[in-house]
Amino acid sequence: MDKLTTAPDILVAKARDFRIMYREAVEQCPPLTRAELVDCWIPPTGEVIKVNFYGVVFKDQGALGTGSTFVVWFGPTPRLTISDPALIREIFVLKSELFEKNESPQLVRKVEGDGLLSLKGEKWAHHRRIIQPTFHTENLKLMIPMMAKSMEDAVMKWCEEMSNAGKVEIEVSDWFQNLVEDVITRATFGSSYEDGKAIFELQSQQMVHATEAYQKVFIPGYRFLPTKKNRISWRLEKEIRKSLLKLIDRRRKNSGCQSVSDECPNDLLELMIKASLKPGADESSQFLAITPNDIVEECKTIFFAGKHTTSNLLTWTSVLLAMHPQWQDQAREEVLRLGMILNESLRLYPPAVAMIRRAKMDMQLGGLHIPRGTELLIPILAVHHDPALWCHDVHEFNPARFAKGVAHAAKHPMAFMPFGLGARRCIGQNLAVLQAKLAVAMILQRFSFELGPNYQHSPSVLMLLQPQHGAPIVFRKL
Repeated sequence: MDKLTTAPDILVAKARDFRIMYREAVEQCPPLTRAELVDCWIPPTGEVIKVNFYGVVFKDQGALGTGSTFVVWFGPTPRLTISDPALIREIFVLKSELFEKNESPQLVRKVEGDGLLSLKGEKWAHHRRIIQPTFHTENLKLMIPMMAKSMEDAVMKWCEEMSNAGKVEIEVSDWFQNLVEDVITRATFGSSYEDGKAIFELQSQQMVHATEAYQKVFIPGYRFLPTKKNRISWRLEKEIRKSLLKLIDRRRKNSGCQSVSDECPNDLLELMIKASLKPGADESSQFLAITPNDIVEECKTIFFAGKHTTSNLLTWTSVLLAMHPQWQDQAREEVLRLGMILNESLRLYPPAVAMIRRAKMDMQLGGLHIPRGTELLIPILAVHHDPALWCHDVHEFNPARFAKGVAHAAKHPMAFMPFGLGARRCIGQNLAVLQAKLAVAMILQRFSFELGPNYQHSPSVLMLLQPQHGAPIVFRKL
């Protein structure tokens, strides 16, 4: 009988395999040995601490220096980190066709969908052309009364909950998620709001399961095991898809009308359904129409991206204004300062802390030879906190730096990228900023606010940058 392989034998074999992968990856990597530690702002104490940005292991710990281009390791995969704005411009603007977006982990793709966030090439461009009109200024203006109504209802509830002392403590991170979810549902489904709300509630439950799984140790193949939580996740996925396909089928049957009305709303779902019923103008394209399955994935994507991006912006803006009440007064005096405040919030706490691109071919980038398949990591958070780009007060909340606009806020126009850059810039950026401006303006009209006594400042990266312990804020009537 053959000798059975023991556990120690397996461990030795795995270690040997890892060493081989490590050596080969190093040999294929650009000849860089420089690395840097990035500054992370930890208010309200104002202390600046040096941290390893991703908690990663560098190739040569004895050769750590400073610089804007260096190699980090993501397990056995080397990533070339680029924080030089000139090189960032090459990646996203000048040579964008030479790079592609990397694939998200399967766990993340389950909740973000195979939509605009993950699509590539011609199919991505085709879907973007279809979805773009939903976020045109004309359409967004039509949504203002609906957004104002949702916000007004919330403000009235706050007033009702206030004690005799005229104050109330609100966990704004949860509350803003509910507000944004309502707006995203109306933008996506229009008159089918109730159906869409039920579907997105299922998607919210799916996000909770994915977030819990994301925090655990990754075990290959575990997501295929029929555990209790996996079975719940599978059931939710099946129900979400079934409900969306049913709604799509019903709307397809009623898509004959051409005018925008309650029966035929100019919402995202309607735009995609109309595109699915007729071929595209470019007959040479292999993507002549968007399929019902494509629509399902895009609905999941718009919910995931829209909900958390905007709610995080509102949460961090509220926290920063609570820390700096003088800016509450300045915003009340001049509403145009709201844009400055939101931009500064996005600089300090961008929704995503980094972007990753993969080289599609061998190329030259800033004097470096980049082999095909090399992953480039652009650390948004590090660039936003770089004193060389934002001056000595980089860690301070100072909206005045945006007084002359985004282009003149930093020493390089590519230093500010909360919604990405180039052709793949977030399609919902205008909607997110419009929602945030309206919500913050209505809150400032009615209330002054400060941090709750139990607030703990602990920014945490869990898919997106968010407050680990929530954001309790005390509101007082003006």
